[in-house]
Amino acid sequence: MAEAQHRQALAGYWPQVNVTAGYQRLDQPMNFVFPGGTVQIPAQTVTLPGSTAVVTVPANAFAPGFPPTALQFPISYPDQNIKTPAQAFNVPEQNVKVVDRDLVTGSMSMKWLVWDGGMRSGFRQQSGGLVEMMRAEARRTDLEIINDVKRYYWGAVLARQVRHLGSDTLARMETTLRLTESLYKNGAGKVTKADYLDNSVMVETLRAMVAQLEKNETMAEAALANAAGLPATASIRPAAEEIPFQPFAGSFDELVATSYEFNPDWGKLEAAIRASEGAVTTARSGYYPKVALTGELHRWWNGGYDAGIATAQNKAGWAVGVGLEFPLFDGFLTRNRVSEALARLNGLKEKRFLLREGLGLQIKDIVTGLDAAAMSLQATARAMQAAQENRDLNERAYENELVDTEKVIRAQLTEALMSAQHFKVRYDYATLLSQLSVVVGKEVQDALKGPAK
Repeated sequence: MAEAQHRQALAGYWPQVNVTAGYQRLDQPMNFVFPGGTVQIPAQTVTLPGSTAVVTVPANAFAPGFPPTALQFPISYPDQNIKTPAQAFNVPEQNVKVVDRDLVTGSMSMKWLVWDGGMRSGFRQQSGGLVEMMRAEARRTDLEIINDVKRYYWGAVLARQVRHLGSDTLARMETTLRLTESLYKNGAGKVTKADYLDNSVMVETLRAMVAQLEKNETMAEAALANAAGLPATASIRPAAEEIPFQPFAGSFDELVATSYEFNPDWGKLEAAIRASEGAVTTARSGYYPKVALTGELHRWWNGGYDAGIATAQNKAGWAVGVGLEFPLFDGFLTRNRVSEALARLNGLKEKRFLLREGLGLQIKDIVTGLDAAAMSLQATARAMQAAQENRDLNERAYENELVDTEKVIRAQLTEALMSAQHFKVRYDYATLLSQLSVVVGKEVQDALKGPAK
């Protein structure tokens, strides 16, 4: 839509040529009535100057044989004065047929605006800025789609990891439950029936949780398919088995500088400023005159009638001209339009300062979050390793009735909790990297990452 509006603005630089044609049948021929009247002629004297004329008398003019041949005589006459009295000359009413009933017309007109005081260039700048704004919006949509797919993808991986973790924990606790039952029935009596029942309650509770985790995994894969544009009946199973950790090695200042070049919001605001500058140019064009070249060709037909105004000279012709429009006073309309456009432009420039600081703050928040997530990831990795060793140690000791049942169950649940927390921190780190790409406006992961771990 924005590109179409931009092309509309560019159309103003071309001459506008129109062809029109039409046919009309009048109820009766068009006429013109010249009213009757009286022409007053005053009395006057007409003077005829004297002169000499040659008179020819033909043969046999008076009698047979006289004169025998034609004779010529010069005759002179004196000046004469002829007087006429005053009189009135009556002119009757005249009905003149102007055109016939059938009228066919055709014409071609041309207008070309050669000077507009900057109006067209202002519209072009506005529409061009709108195109850039929409391109920045489309780029933001692309980045958001990529971010959504990444989040759903790693979310599906996380859901599968947690479901596997729950299943493994359930299997270990079922094994512990069987061991508890054996020790309760055949042991030295340190393990009681109460321990067996507590373990049994925990196993069934965990079984219900695993069922919920399986449902979460299914919905995460369906959500990933939906983010990729597939129907609700589809699902996508990620190929990755775990969420990778790629240490961030970027510079804060470098990221901020890059965001001023690639961030969609920044690009959209810059385009809006350019469009507003065009609006100022368009508003100021109201102070200046406008000059246009005009031209016209016409031809019409009138049923073969050639009198009245339907003469050959009137039926076909052309005209060229120059039109000038100069504003003298518009009630301060142009002045206030310029003021409005300048105010809007200045407002956008002020927003640019806010956005500059906002981008820096967003990037700082994400970078700080990445640093915190990296430290949390290392800490949870160590905690997960310690929890695994503690669980293994307690299980071996429990087989020899050296520790209580509660401590074994607690060690197994602690391992699951630490593992799930570690997986969640990896997911948070991956989503923060993806979010950083949206804020900066380009894929920063490949350029600013360290070796994968």
